[in-house]
Amino acid sequence: MNQNKTVQASWRIITAMLVFVLALAGCGANNAPASDEQQEQHEQQEQGQEQEGADKPLEKVQVVLDWTPNTNHTGLYVARDKGFFKEQGLDVEIIQPGQSGADQMVATGNVQFGVSYQESITMARIADVPLVSLAAVIQHNTSGFASPLEKGIDSPEKFEGKTYGGWGAPVEEAVIQSLMQEKNADISKVNIISIGDGDFFTAVKRDIDFAWIYYAWTGVEAELRGEKINMVYLTDYSDKLDYYTPVLTTNETMIAEKPEIVKSFTAAAAKGYQYAIENPEDAAEILIKAEPDLNPELVRASQKWLSPKYQDDAPRWGEQKLSVWENYADWMFEHKLLEKELEAEKAFTNEFLPE
Repeated sequence: MNQNKTVQASWRIITAMLVFVLALAGCGANNAPASDEQQEQHEQQEQGQEQEGADKPLEKVQVVLDWTPNTNHTGLYVARDKGFFKEQGLDVEIIQPGQSGADQMVATGNVQFGVSYQESITMARIADVPLVSLAAVIQHNTSGFASPLEKGIDSPEKFEGKTYGGWGAPVEEAVIQSLMQEKNADISKVNIISIGDGDFFTAVKRDIDFAWIYYAWTGVEAELRGEKINMVYLTDYSDKLDYYTPVLTTNETMIAEKPEIVKSFTAAAAKGYQYAIENPEDAAEILIKAEPDLNPELVRASQKWLSPKYQDDAPRWGEQKLSVWENYADWMFEHKLLEKELEAEKAFTNEFLPE
């Protein structure tokens, strides 16, 4: 322990002792029992304080999803419908993104919280957009390139001569290239097209050979359909691609000006996801009830698959590592997806997670 820490520790001990001595002196100065009238006044005061807390209006906030509701979001629905947000003094509305997208809605302060991805936050920070990741919804990247089994695409070199259908982001080609380089394959032999929001199962029968999916949703749906697929997981070919996707976000202004709301939101969300970890069946029913347009069978199967992966090997749900943020940003910079290097320590925080 250095000298400065020793002095600080000593002052903490001295201060604690002074508080203790003064408390004892206070007790000695007035050790007579309180009268019935005083006791009644004290009880009335306590009841008034409790009533004041109960009558305090809930703080209204919104959280915007990254996509249509699915099991990545279950913890938020659990926190809302089990009253965990209310316990923290919050009235939370879960909304879907508009045309501008969740990141922009959160960054501009139109919405206080959102669901995003490490890759989006990284690119936003490089552009001086003040988004901050509060928690990792899933501890490891469960996404990968999927294709019907009969196409035989079970390794990156087999992307050659095939058509990939994506959403038109530069990162897609970079990831495909990175995986193919591991197998000395040539990305120029891949036909890359945009299918936007097209359905995977329709597209692979009609337009494309493979696509980038989250196994927890589309992969599990393939199981339920009895359609066998090959999965080429990103994490099987590069540790740097084991990034956090999705994450919960806010903006720097919320953190600076309303940290107590950020802490309350994160605490309730953490409780919601912990509940989904421990009670996947019940958590699935909460999501189904909240979003009746979802396929109940898919929600139940997806939740069973995903719940153990929320926390996985992390010491607590939501915790993020600096090394994960640095590794992925380094990968993006190496592949010329970033104009400059990321100040990774500013892109995320574990400060608001419950201990």
